[in-house]
Amino acid sequence: MTDTPGWASPGSDPTSEGREPGASDSTDQPGSGPGAPVSQPGPQPQGPGAQWSGQQPPPGQWSAPTGAPGRTPPPGPGWGGPGAPGGHGGPPGYGGYGAPGHGAWGGGWGGPPPAAKPGVIPLRPLGVGEILDGAVSTLRTHWRTVLGISLTLALVTETTAVLVQGLFLNKAATRASLGDPTMTPTEALRIMGESFLSSIILGLITMIGTLIATAMLTSVTSRAVLGRPATLGEAWREARPQLWKLFGQLVLLFLMGFGIMLIASVPGTIGFLGGSRGAGIALLILGFLAGMVVLIWLTVRFSLAAPALMLEKQGVIQSLRRSTKLVHGSWWRILGIQLLAGLIVSVVRVVISIPFTVIALIAGGDGLSGLLGQNGGHVSWTVLVIAGIGAVIGTTITLPISACVTVFLYIDQRIRREGLDLELARAAVVQGAPTGAPGPVPGS
Repeated sequence: MTDTPGWASPGSDPTSEGREPGASDSTDQPGSGPGAPVSQPGPQPQGPGAQWSGQQPPPGQWSAPTGAPGRTPPPGPGWGGPGAPGGHGGPPGYGGYGAPGHGAWGGGWGGPPPAAKPGVIPLRPLGVGEILDGAVSTLRTHWRTVLGISLTLALVTETTAVLVQGLFLNKAATRASLGDPTMTPTEALRIMGESFLSSIILGLITMIGTLIATAMLTSVTSRAVLGRPATLGEAWREARPQLWKLFGQLVLLFLMGFGIMLIASVPGTIGFLGGSRGAGIALLILGFLAGMVVLIWLTVRFSLAAPALMLEKQGVIQSLRRSTKLVHGSWWRILGIQLLAGLIVSVVRVVISIPFTVIALIAGGDGLSGLLGQNGGHVSWTVLVIAGIGAVIGTTITLPISACVTVFLYIDQRIRREGLDLELARAAVVQGAPTGAPGPVPGS
């Protein structure tokens, strides 16, 4: 018995075509109900000994069951297994009703109806494999739009990262690592300020790019569920009105996390101010661990807020509340799926980056120490560019997978709790999307 709205266990519908063995039928012959023997005129058929019952149905009133879906099972109690009283089972292997492998009742007659699949996922509660497969199917089916979005983001962020590293961070790291005795405090502060400003700029560009890409990929994924294509222009028009709200949501979550870690560090700070160095360090460590636990809990709790904001057109606070409601009772499941998706994404990125890392080591001429920044903290432009190309390819492929998994988790939770599959099926029919190609039943 599944929790999908509209599904029922086999035999629960009295108006269904299939009937349990032994159920009476309005078209039965008089006296053919349960427990009533049927008179058989003429001589009794000669069967193979005790395998054939002496009570036989009237001629022409039955047909051998084929086990085909949708066929009504024969009425009356006279369809038992081999040797059953009043049954017509026949020897094993001769197609008798109830014989193994020939459509016995319960083996091929019942079961829930298959779910419609107008797009990349079946419209029913999803398993872990179906969520991951849906993300890959979205990338494969709508690759032009999806890769266009992620490639644009990857080019902007990685180009910025290479320029910041080559123009600012390399110089600051080299000067600091050399320990130039002629460096004045003012110059040291200036270099530190440049490094900090460069890191802030890189972080902001990465955050804004990821924000825009996530919003557009959410729009593309919602269309892919209904089997509808989405162009870059359509994805941008749908995502643009919600970008400021999405940015506000991200800033609110960042401030919330910063506040939690700040509060967690208060006991350790008090210990240091009280003159107890050991107690201060211990309290800082404990506070850090406690703060990380709270952050992880809140991260999963609010992990569906972005899809709720984009697809339900809700406000910042309302989307956080929606995420809390949808995650409630499924916190561990969502955490596990997100960790699995993150592990897969990380492995794919590492596999993609390995060839470019080897090429960078060969072409850069600095060896492994240069790649790790051990040559005075300086990394050559050749290494930066080649490694940046690998990072662009890795981000282009893996970012859509992460975004799609989050959207499918949101859809899955709404299907389980609110019957969203019914609304999606109606929307797919209205919009002319095919609803065939049903997916397998959960647990199969």
